[in-house]
Amino acid sequence: MVASIIVTTFDCQDPQRLAQFWADALGYVIDDRNGPDYFEISDPTGVGHGLQFIKVPEGKAVKNRLHLDLLAADSITDEVDRLIAAGATAVGQHEHPPGFVEPWEWTVLLDPEGNEFCVGLPLSGA
Repeated sequence: MVASIIVTTFDCQDPQRLAQFWADALGYVIDDRNGPDYFEISDPTGVGHGLQFIKVPEGKAVKNRLHLDLLAADSITDEVDRLIAAGATAVGQHEHPPGFVEPWEWTVLLDPEGNEFCVGLPLSGA
């Protein structure tokens, strides 16, 4: 038997704000039954991976060692603009190098607490 991922957890200063940002970003719904220091969000279709947000006393100090990559529905520009309106900050753009198998273009953003994440599309347009 092998383990499986049940949820990805964000340690944060303001769990409600961060849960709301990610719920808006992903079209998820918020579960706030466990009080002001613990929120979960889930895909209303039951397909997507759940996220939880837990209040911790310390702030973010260094770059994430793990981040989420989001697939833009149509246009990276439109998706980035939508996420910025929801509270994200864009910090950079890049593409996979020539010769990379199935290359993508990416925009790097920060969520409202400074956690890095990316929005991308395949360069092939697929």
